[in-house]
Amino acid sequence: METYRLQVIIEQDEDGLYVADVPALVGCHTQGGTFEEALDNIREVARMCLEEMKEDGEVIELRCPQAVGIKTVEVVL
Repeated sequence: METYRLQVIIEQDEDGLYVADVPALVGCHTQGGTFEEALDNIREVARMCLEEMKEDGEVIELRCPQAVGIKTVEVVL
């Protein structure tokens, strides 16, 4: 069994849903009603994406820059 470490970005949309995305896997995204639900859902979707890649014989290269932080900035117009 192989273990993959994936960077996940989770944002809250305008409807209050939590949207999760794995930048290293094209098309790997989902949502949930809570942060924890989105995190559980993205684990499952990522597993399905990785399984499909392996079945298709694709090379799995998960290179993604490590996020170092998110900051809110003010912009004055």
